[in-house]
Amino acid sequence: MSDKRIMDIELLRGIAVLGVLFHHLQDSLFTGQVPLLQAIHALGQPWWGVDLFFAISGFVIARSLIPALQGCSTRQEYWEQTRNFWLRRAFRLLPSAWLWLALMLLACLFINRSGAFGTLAANLQATLAGVLQYANFRFADSFFHYEYGTSFVYWSLSLEEQFYLLFPLLIMVCRKHLVWALLALVAVQLLTLRTPILMVIRTDALALGVLLAMWSAQPSYRRWQPTFLRRPWAGIAVLVAIALLMSFLATDRFTFTSYRIGAIAVLSAVLVWLASYNGDYLMPPGLFKRVMTWIGSRSYGIYLIHIPAYCLVRELIFRLQAASLPSPAGHPIITLLLAFGLIVLLSELNYRFIEMPMRNRGAALVKRLSASRAATPSPGVTSC
Repeated sequence: MSDKRIMDIELLRGIAVLGVLFHHLQDSLFTGQVPLLQAIHALGQPWWGVDLFFAISGFVIARSLIPALQGCSTRQEYWEQTRNFWLRRAFRLLPSAWLWLALMLLACLFINRSGAFGTLAANLQATLAGVLQYANFRFADSFFHYEYGTSFVYWSLSLEEQFYLLFPLLIMVCRKHLVWALLALVAVQLLTLRTPILMVIRTDALALGVLLAMWSAQPSYRRWQPTFLRRPWAGIAVLVAIALLMSFLATDRFTFTSYRIGAIAVLSAVLVWLASYNGDYLMPPGLFKRVMTWIGSRSYGIYLIHIPAYCLVRELIFRLQAASLPSPAGHPIITLLLAFGLIVLLSELNYRFIEMPMRNRGAALVKRLSASRAATPSPGVTSC
């Protein structure tokens, strides 16, 4: 399968991260009640962006990892490919994640006059959970019980890393039965009441993304290509309809809550399927799509940065108001502009100076290790 970047997938990443940013406006950026936000949240909530991220991640990772592992002829080769995968993931994700964990901890210590960044004790424990990849379990344990800390969004990163730590083992154990194992994983979760602990280990959207990647290697995948969406406005209409339906499912107005997460996972997989052909089925080319794909390409940094950026803006406004300085910074529109401007700036800096350089270093390390292995003579072979 091709490793070429799919721009329609980047579009979905942009939509997903904007949904998460909007969902966290209340309480993370605005501590007081904002009537307009309350009214919008009553009609629809966009926290489903996290599940859309999961479906995207499952598809993107599996379309390259599964063929690489299934093409191995020996167990040693299999573990080398697995090691390479884990190394690439570590260099791709951990430097940015650990950087912002450290910066949030420093902000809690030194620029926290308003208390926007929370308590030091909570942030210390949250930082440890983020570094050791058990943030999802801490998040479930803290839910409505105690303060998690500023880095609460790391719960989803921990869940993904746990999944991808075990996924190569699942491929090896299940072999030809991998499809059935993934379908069973999805089916069990579709029919299970989601307690807080089950909410933070939900892997149905991830598994559906993996199944979609496996299907994309089959001839039937091309036969099901939704070419009808090329009609004017058809793709955008489908995208908006699915997004509105997921937003409704995410509210308390949807009464069949036992099936909420499963339904959102399925709809997320449908969006990823439509985007996977890279045929402009969800949105025609143009300026708006270029903006959304730019946001998608920076979505990982945006996801990590938006909460500390919200807290920093709150701290700034608090200090201006405490100093009795005449400033419009407390106005909701100005607050939004400050927060989003800061997120754009910091995410671009993170992308250019942390994310891409470390990703390239990881790829170079994997290449060196593979070259070194190829140059090592096999037992019983004498080099010239």
